[in-house]
Amino acid sequence: MLIVKQHLDNYLHLVVIATGHNIDMNQHFMAEALLLARQAAACDEVPVGAVVVCGGSIVGRGFNQPISRHDPSAHAEIMALRDAAARLGNYRLPGCSLYVTLEPCPMCVGAIFHARIERVVFGATDPKTGAAGSVVDLFAQTRLNHHCRVEGGVLAEECGLLLSSFFAARRARTALA
Repeated sequence: MLIVKQHLDNYLHLVVIATGHNIDMNQHFMAEALLLARQAAACDEVPVGAVVVCGGSIVGRGFNQPISRHDPSAHAEIMALRDAAARLGNYRLPGCSLYVTLEPCPMCVGAIFHARIERVVFGATDPKTGAAGSVVDLFAQTRLNHHCRVEGGVLAEECGLLLSSFFAARRARTALA
């Protein structure tokens, strides 16, 4: 299932579209991102994972690591972009897609634009910092010099469940302490 944003009457409507073959590839790469999100959770980091795909192959992987790296920019998307750029020998990643389990924040959208990513596919929406339509939609800003396609809702239930379970467990630990 693919969710496409559509603006009507000043409201954001989400339209579900079946896309055939693309959805299989989207689910495959999102499942890879989910494996990375689980690695983040195992490190007690917020469970977000990301992969960069070029030519049908994963060229970059990353998961949230801001706590363990003492780096506020070590979001899953940034880590995957850094990995892909190092592997490909270029900070520009034209023709690449980024799959991430959570809607990107404004910082990550900025990095996505600078890397010239062609397409972003995300799982769960982020009602607190989402920059693909949940809070703001930086992808819709025509004044910015780079644009890319964005698709949300791929394995959204699984992505959202991983996040909500993580935070429920964290709250339970905090309550016991």
